Order: sequence, then structure tokens, then C-alpha cells
Amino acid sequence: MGSGRGYTDQDCSLARALEVIGERWTLLVLRDCFYGVRRFADFHAHLGVPRAVLTERLKTLTSLGVVERRPRPTGVEVDYLLTERGLDLWPAVHALAQWGERWTAPEGARRVFAHAPCGTDLTPTGHCPSCGTAPSPADLTIRQGPGADPTLRDDRVSAALRRGPHRLLTDLFTQ
Repeated sequence: MGSGRGYTDQDCSLARALEVIGERWTLLVLRDCFYGVRRFADFHAHLGVPRAVLTERLKTLTSLGVVERRPRPTGVEVDYLLTERGLDLWPAVHALAQWGERWTAPEGARRVFAHAPCGTDLTPTGHCPSCGTAPSPADLTIRQGPGADPTLRDDRVSAALRRGPHRLLTDLFTQ
């Protein structure tokens, strides 16, 4: 953590995890990776984060093996993709989002996750009540919920997420 207020002197796994994902904007970058955002410009437009901060967050996540940079076929840009280490963060990202839905969204869920193979909405704990499984993010779709406010954002990521169910981890712009 660049601020000098790290947790390195803590003997705690949560503190060590916060050293990786605890900086401001980092969890939102990871959330967008799960949603299928891959390009720097799309992260920047969707999050509204300063370019220098986003550059630093992506650099840190890459150096720690949470995301990888993969050259695009054009060779001009790169995609940022979750690694196995990054994918393992899904339960934590989902749990935090569900906490936010429960305690900060009285108008209803902003996003709804469903188990793609059976089409059943997940429970707040991330389980499929139909199958009894806790599906991986690759087996999930996301769609707008009743509490979504489509007037909040007009960037291309927000527009793509509003279009309808989208499979997590798939590029939002190649479906």
C-alpha cells in the first residue's frame, strides 16, 4: 500500500488480504473484471477513477498476480483478465455486494446474479436454490435488478450491463 498505512505488522490473514485488495477503487476494478470489463478506457469511463490511480491499481493487481495483462489481437491495447488468484476473490466480492444490497439499497437489488445453466437467481449467500451449488463466476449471469437506476451512468459499460443478462467473465463488447 503506497500510503504508508499498511497492515504489514498485523498477524492476520484478513490484514494480508487488505494489503492486496484494500486500496480505494481496487474492489471496484475487480468487480468490473468479473462483469467482463477488460480495457483500461472502459474501466476509466465506468468507474470515473483518475487515470493515475487506475494505472496504479492495475499495476499492483498485475504485480501481485490477481490480474494479467494480455495483448489484444491488434497489438495496440491490452486486456486485463482475472487470474486464478483473482477468480478466487469472487465469494468476497459477491458477499460485499450482497451486504450493500441489503443495507444500502432500500429500493431493491441493483444487480441480480443467476446460475446460467438452470436460470435460477442466486440467494444472497451465492448459492443456487435449484441446484444447491455455489456456482463459479463463469457459470453466472448478471442483469439489472428492480433497484437499478439507469440514469446514474451513461458510459458504454453501464449501457452494456443494462442491455440484459450478461455472462460474467465474458467480454462485455464481444457478445
